[in-house]
Amino acid sequence: MLVLFETPAGFALFKVLDEGKLSKVEDLSKEFTTSDSARKVVKLKAFSKFENTSEALSAATLLIDSKPSKELRKFLKAHCDGETLGVADSKLGNTIKEKLQIECVHNNVVMELMRGLRSQLTELISGLATQDLAPMSLGLSHSLSRYKLKFSPDKVDTMIVQAIGLLDDLDKELNTYAMRVREWYGWHFPELAKIVQDNILYAKAVKLMGDRVNAAKLDFSEILPEEVEAELKEAAMISMGTEVSDLDLENIKDLCSQVLSFSEYRAQLYDYLKSRMNTIAPNLTALVGELVGARLISHGGSLMNLAKQPGSTVQILGAEKALFRALKTKHATPKYGLIYHASLIGQAAPKHKGKIARSLASKASLAIRYDALGDGQDNTMGLENRVKLEARLRALEGKELGKSAGSAKGKPKIEAYDKDRKKGAGALITPAKVYNPSADAVIGCTDNEEQKISVDEPPSQTEVSEKKKKKKKSAEAEDNGIVESEETGTKKEKKKKTHAAADGTEENVEVEKSKKKKRKHSDDDESETADKKKEKKKKKKKTEE
Repeated sequence: MLVLFETPAGFALFKVLDEGKLSKVEDLSKEFTTSDSARKVVKLKAFSKFENTSEALSAATLLIDSKPSKELRKFLKAHCDGETLGVADSKLGNTIKEKLQIECVHNNVVMELMRGLRSQLTELISGLATQDLAPMSLGLSHSLSRYKLKFSPDKVDTMIVQAIGLLDDLDKELNTYAMRVREWYGWHFPELAKIVQDNILYAKAVKLMGDRVNAAKLDFSEILPEEVEAELKEAAMISMGTEVSDLDLENIKDLCSQVLSFSEYRAQLYDYLKSRMNTIAPNLTALVGELVGARLISHGGSLMNLAKQPGSTVQILGAEKALFRALKTKHATPKYGLIYHASLIGQAAPKHKGKIARSLASKASLAIRYDALGDGQDNTMGLENRVKLEARLRALEGKELGKSAGSAKGKPKIEAYDKDRKKGAGALITPAKVYNPSADAVIGCTDNEEQKISVDEPPSQTEVSEKKKKKKKSAEAEDNGIVESEETGTKKEKKKKTHAAADGTEENVEVEKSKKKKRKHSDDDESETADKKKEKKKKKKKTEE
């Protein structure tokens, strides 16, 4: 029986000398306590050494997947003719048996043998020292762990962090330079700032035109539309700007060329950032876009750090100052941070932005984890989640529409069902009910008289005429009473007026008396003040003398 043992230096094949000792598994570990006793049980038959680290790594990775390498197949064919082979992995034994037709064994005895061989490995393999084996195992473990993580230069998110930082810096510098061009050239041609609003088009027009006198001769069709070009040429003829020397114009043109070069580099950098985001975080890009996704990764430090954050943190990432200020002052906390600039939140109504931000943050955290830790390179998950979020947004807007579709209070008007009423018409199918006069109660009649009165018989003409006469008399009496009441009312009003006039005259007399008294008091006061002043003057004269 042979035993296959994998080492960092190569493959070793051991021959079992005494198979009778394998029957007692419990006592097998005692045979490997010393190197001498181990040599009595097993003996090294062959050893296949790895030539370099890459070969060792490829062989180890294939063994992890339970596949023998090409060198291992050659090694086993050369030394395992008609022998049973003990292996540490049952799946590896099955593949060796299928491809090489070598009988393989995997049981507790083989595993115990492997344990004993590992303890006395340096003694059983001549030329393999412990100090050589330790760095080999360390280097192979590092290489293997790097392979297990599937480390790839395409997954380096540091480039995204640097690119989005540079893009923001470029935007600031570009805006500063463009404002400087407008301010500088505005002394020569101030009207151009209102005619051309775009900074890049402004810089191109200034670089092409130079002095405003040249505007009439030049063709701006490649830069500006026809209407703007005509307005520019008209304004250049009647401009209020000052004259500028040729040296100043050359410096302004150089600044314009810097602005244009910055804008070209920014467009190139944005394309680079878009490609890197689609490679590293395709699902996050599908949900929130390239710029927002890159800013989230930059703010989190890396894609892996961002994957460790919950959805609630992703939602307010970038609004830390507002969050802690709200917690300190006990106000409402912010509902969104950097994620606010995503297109889905921009589409939502102001009252729905908080709900959509929460849903988008939860889906974005799932997409980040899938991008950071998953093996897939497609954006199907991000696209599916985006469709769900769009449906959620439509459902929120539909609820509001449904509420406003009814009455003012949000409830539909429900009319009572009437079987006699036609649909869409106000008329009734059945005729209206006839008034029944027999149901009226009659006052002042006895039971005998009520029985005598017949409802069906109409009243006589004499009775009708008498009733009319009575009505006329009552109406005349009422008119006379109204006239009398009106006369009495007018008399009473006249009396009230006379009394009020008398009262008014009395009040006027009293008011005049009070005014006269006040005048007398004021005259007395004035005379007193005059006397006092005279006395003061006399005293001053005496003191002076």
